[in-house]
Amino acid sequence: MPISQETTTDLLERMQHQVALFARRAEQTRLGGVGKARNSMDRAAYLLLNRLDNEGPMGVKALAEGMGIDSSTVTRQVAPLVDSGLVKRTSHPEDGRAVVLALSPRGRGRLDEVRTSRRQLMSVVTEGWTETEREIFCELLGRFNVALSDYHSAVGQSPEDTP
Repeated sequence: MPISQETTTDLLERMQHQVALFARRAEQTRLGGVGKARNSMDRAAYLLLNRLDNEGPMGVKALAEGMGIDSSTVTRQVAPLVDSGLVKRTSHPEDGRAVVLALSPRGRGRLDEVRTSRRQLMSVVTEGWTETEREIFCELLGRFNVALSDYHSAVGQSPEDTP
C-alpha cells in the first residue's frame, strides 16, 4: 500500500516498530564498532564522557540536569569511570566541598578511539547514501530525539525511567 493511502495508525505502527528495531541496533552498534575500540564503552559512559568533553568540567548536578537524568544515576554511572581513570574528580575551585568532574587525558583518548570507530561504522553502514541523505537522516533523527526528550520532560520522566 502506498504511503499516501496508509492510515495514520498503520504508519505509526510501522514507525514504532522501526524505533524498536533501531533501539536494538543501537546496542549492537556499541558492540560492533570498527577496529580495536569494539566492545569498549557502554551507552551511559559514552554519553557522559562526550558531555564532559563538549561542555568541560562540571558538577554532578549540572551533568545530571544536562542529560535529563537524576543525580544519583550520574553518581552511579560516573563511579566506574573515575575508578578506571577516564574521569577525574576534583574539588570545586570556589567551594572545596563541591565535586567537579572532568574528562581525564586517558578518558579523552578512549573517547577519541570510540568516536573514530563509530564514525567508521556509520560510514560503512551508509556507504550507498548520498551526503544529502545522510544530512536528512541526521536532521530527522535529531528532531526525533529532541521531541522524545521534550516528551519525557513534560511527563516528568527521564528516558532512563521509561520501560
